[in-house]
Amino acid sequence: MLQNTRALRRAHAAASARNAITARRPKMIFGTIAGAVLGLAVTVGVAAGPAAGAEMPDAVAEVTSFVTGGEPMAKIADDSAITIALAQDAVTAADALNAEVAASGLDLGADPASVQTAELTADVAHLSGDRASMSALLLSSLALETSTGTDDVIADTAALKKSLTAAQEKKAADDAAKAAAEKAAAEAAALAQANTPDGAKATARQMMADKYGWGDDQFSCLNSLWTKESGWNYQAYNASGGATGIPQALPGSKMASAGSDWQTNAATQIAWGLEYISSVYGAPCSAWGHSQASNWY
Repeated sequence: MLQNTRALRRAHAAASARNAITARRPKMIFGTIAGAVLGLAVTVGVAAGPAAGAEMPDAVAEVTSFVTGGEPMAKIADDSAITIALAQDAVTAADALNAEVAASGLDLGADPASVQTAELTADVAHLSGDRASMSALLLSSLALETSTGTDDVIADTAALKKSLTAAQEKKAADDAAKAAAEKAAAEAAALAQANTPDGAKATARQMMADKYGWGDDQFSCLNSLWTKESGWNYQAYNASGGATGIPQALPGSKMASAGSDWQTNAATQIAWGLEYISSVYGAPCSAWGHSQASNWY
């Protein structure tokens, strides 16, 4: 679609140049008549003689401008130099963006993956030739075509930049979603491991040492107590009494004071159970002694 649009714009530019040439033909015919009139005017002027200090108009320049219907050649050449500079800037920007897109390796989907600059580069080469030997009409036509091509490349560059930005944003979002999923999976795996009996025992040993200063002797008592109560199963449930989890809290909802995830996280149940033992019995061995004597704690 972009190439079709560019081709149409170039065809329009060429047609405009041809129309300009056609429109100037009557002026060229009339120029012959004007030349004769000018000759007569010059003859009369010589006979009459100019007034002292008076400036003679540049009749030849005026008639030449009238016949060609164009701007002075020097101005056309200057404008062409500006057109070339703008075109070169457009090509440089497009090529830089093309390189960035290629290096990114991103999929732009149905959008073009590059800006085509070959035609504009060729136009610049033609316009950069020997402009002094070109006619005003040819120079104007080449400048118009180059200007049209520059507009096309600038528009295509803007469109490609937009596509690249969208692709970069999508990749960033996809990467973030992937990282979040991997983190969630890692956390789930860690929780599953911590919820095993061995994982729960390791958590309890570390937690009781860090928070309460209890050593292996107290852990031995705790191990005996909770092996009897629940087998260190965080999903243990006593159907007859409603005691729940590793410490067999009654009711299980008491453990919510240690965390809202008390039903699914062995660490939360352990934290509540250790706090309960500390506040009621002072240490796991005292709780274990009571359990042995009365079959509950």
